[in-house]
Amino acid sequence: MFTGIIETVGQVVHIENGQQGCRLRLQPEKITPATVDLGASIAVNGVCLTVCKFADKDLMFDVSAETRSRTTLGQLTTASRVNLEQAVTPSTRLGGHLVSGHVDGVGKIVSIVADGFSQIMTFEIDKELARYIATKGSITVDGVSLTVNWVEGCQFKLTLIPHTLQETTMGSYRSGQSVNIEVDLVARYIERLMSDEASSSHSTLTTNFLNRHGFIR
Repeated sequence: MFTGIIETVGQVVHIENGQQGCRLRLQPEKITPATVDLGASIAVNGVCLTVCKFADKDLMFDVSAETRSRTTLGQLTTASRVNLEQAVTPSTRLGGHLVSGHVDGVGKIVSIVADGFSQIMTFEIDKELARYIATKGSITVDGVSLTVNWVEGCQFKLTLIPHTLQETTMGSYRSGQSVNIEVDLVARYIERLMSDEASSSHSTLTTNFLNRHGFIR
């Protein structure tokens, strides 16, 4: 489990490709092998990966063919920069929101517009995922926990402050770029609960009930 608060940015040093996937070798700016256990979970651009080996100051991860095909990790090249976050501990501050590291899909950047010292980015995702996104709700983009400002159809907008642009890879984003998307876990659970309740003849969990208690708007 993660929080979506990026610890550091890393750089891809080497990619060893194989038929079953690839092995990524990353050099983090702040995380060192001395502070990471073999087998530890680290979110790489929002994808939960396992540290499988150390090499000098670098961390190595095995990435399956399935993960490469369903996320943007398959688009990484040598020198690509990635967002990194270690898994939470019982003493970790939950500054963002609960993030699983299980990417739901890939989105695309539609536009980037300056807004004072910040930037407003518009993203587009598949219709299947769009139903989980709500204004003022949480979303994870390349591992970064962010608040949705606006939603219409399959597009949504986010405001990126200077700190986020400087401390993550988002400051180098360009229109047309693909990004990893993980929707809020709460939305997934509510959908499942409503589905189960709808099939029950004694259902009490309705849209009106959720609206009255502030779960949806």
